Amino acid sequence: MKALSLLPVLFLSLGSSLQAADRLTYVDLVKRLTDLSQLALPPAPGERCAQWSSYDRASKYDAATGKYAHWDANGDGDGYIRKEGDQFVFAEMEGPGCIWRIWSAAPKEGHVRIYLDGASEPAVDLPFIGYFDGKNAPFTRSALVHTVAMGWNNYTPIPYQKSCKIVADKNWGAYFQFDYRTYPPGTQVPTFKRQLSAEENAALDQANQLLAHPGSALPPSPGEETKTTQLSANGGGTCVYSLPGPRAIKTLRARVEPPFTPEDRSAVREWTVQIQFDGEDAPSVWAPFADFFGTASGANPYASLPSGLTADGTWYSHWYMPFGKVAVITLVNDGRQSRKIDLEVVTVPLAGDPAGYASFHAKWHRDAFLPTDPDRRKIDWTLLKTEGRGRFCGVMLNVWNPKGGWWGEGDEKFFVDGEKFPSTIGTGSEDYFGYAWCNPTPFANAYHNQTISMGNKGHVCVNRWQITDNIPFQTSFEGAIEKYYPNSRPTLYASTVYWYLMPGGTDAYQPQPLSERVGYWNDADLQTFKVKGALEGERLNVLSKTGGNAAEQDMSGYEGNWSNGAHLWWTGAKPGDKLELALPVAKAGHYELTAQLTKAIDYGIVQLSLDGQPLGGPIDLYHDGVVATGALDFGAHELSAGVHKLGVEIVGANAKAVKSYMFGLDYVKLTPK
Repeated sequence: MKALSLLPVLFLSLGSSLQAADRLTYVDLVKRLTDLSQLALPPAPGERCAQWSSYDRASKYDAATGKYAHWDANGDGDGYIRKEGDQFVFAEMEGPGCIWRIWSAAPKEGHVRIYLDGASEPAVDLPFIGYFDGKNAPFTRSALVHTVAMGWNNYTPIPYQKSCKIVADKNWGAYFQFDYRTYPPGTQVPTFKRQLSAEENAALDQANQLLAHPGSALPPSPGEETKTTQLSANGGGTCVYSLPGPRAIKTLRARVEPPFTPEDRSAVREWTVQIQFDGEDAPSVWAPFADFFGTASGANPYASLPSGLTADGTWYSHWYMPFGKVAVITLVNDGRQSRKIDLEVVTVPLAGDPAGYASFHAKWHRDAFLPTDPDRRKIDWTLLKTEGRGRFCGVMLNVWNPKGGWWGEGDEKFFVDGEKFPSTIGTGSEDYFGYAWCNPTPFANAYHNQTISMGNKGHVCVNRWQITDNIPFQTSFEGAIEKYYPNSRPTLYASTVYWYLMPGGTDAYQPQPLSERVGYWNDADLQTFKVKGALEGERLNVLSKTGGNAAEQDMSGYEGNWSNGAHLWWTGAKPGDKLELALPVAKAGHYELTAQLTKAIDYGIVQLSLDGQPLGGPIDLYHDGVVATGALDFGAHELSAGVHKLGVEIVGANAKAVKSYMFGLDYVKLTPK
């Protein structure tokens, strides 16, 4: 078998690629998993990228009235097109096309079948979880098929020539997204088969190898040149570096001295990166330093395909940036501390006329160009609004959420070429970024990352790079994500958006002053709330239980105050089950007993007791949402020194409750009388 070099996997020779491809082999498609240069090619007429998802079908646009109905509908787990017998139709596409991304939050054993090109037998027939569990070829490569923070992802290309239909059996699970590209009419693509050829498997293996180590240096390209320089700027200073064209920037690397740290949340925004191409009046690239490299709220190491920060302190960008005459890189220090930056720029020759390429854009903003439509404005937060011809390639979203609670319930919505109803509408913010269930665990991957999280409280940074599933547009693009928590709470968003735009397009985003970039958060607001003198529920020893499991649960992801940010969580119990906890008393005396419990939609009705004697009557812990009860008074008690028994019995549940009979104890407090 002839070995495939890594070189064409990364950067194709663009001499022929400037023309619309008439024929794409499976190997050609696989190369696009890692080829960032393709993003600079203008989309051909008829090329589009869209998504089928399980979004809540109550969200609608009425063309007759021009009104959006139920635009914040949030039952996004089980939407589908229609039912055919006992099967659910998830998606229907006309070819030529390719599925580039499959995601789910809870895939189960029910089969999902993909029918291609009108065939009576499915090309893929697997339990839905079988698309993600790494056990079924060719969905076995860990960089392409992986689970991160409870989100299940599959980036293996599934092409088709004429049509694609996706159906599911009962018990398929909950939540799905299928991102697909439609190619211009006349394009020839193969019909996917799970039994790939040796050459096709080798191409997938090589792509997987590179995507598994995205922070490494890219393989060299023909005519590649590397230039290094040391720049420095005092407070308020500017440093400039120019590159002659025609060329394309393939890689930028920056090493900062003294280096930024994870705690330098303001310093990484005091510096900004600006790049102007070919004498343009306004920069195509402008962003705070760390934000440009895909992370924020300090220097947070991570590695993805287009950008990252390595463990040795090297910031890198592999975004492909073509230019005809000159590229001017400007670094500005709006802070007080002087720093030096070792800058390394790798450029490659351009194939063909520079005017045939789209220009790279990256812009940072907070709350810019929010929708004017009143139905949309109350929920949609604009990521990017631009006009012209180009490609949307991804976003870094930075969230400041000091009160905690799940900030990311909202769906992404992408309107292409004047659409009134978006051709991409998602199922939740974390779903767009490739994870699920508001899981705060940081993760790193070639295409999506959570670079910092404080348990969904405080600083959060996530990104998603749409490389193979970039969204082409011919006249306009508007991308939004739903934002449920208002700025007044405060929950504040900032984003850096990455896209390509042909000359003549509109980029209205302007550089922002230092006062807009820093100072709108206060880390002091993140101090953990504690009740003085409280006996923390999660620290009490379990003496006995007749069922279920009792463990500590982090409550920082919910709005409200739980002492020490956690509670004792008793799950899996049923009516009649009892839990006994050790209640230590250091000194004999007369005490007022208070406690704080937790309420939620799936919590039960409980009877508390002290040393076998009831503490008041049953307590109904049902609430449509997760809240703390506040301090509950359980009266005065004469207590001897030693260990007493605090009892909890599940006695039922509210008629409105989900019958899970859960219980949460935040703290108990004994106040001497």
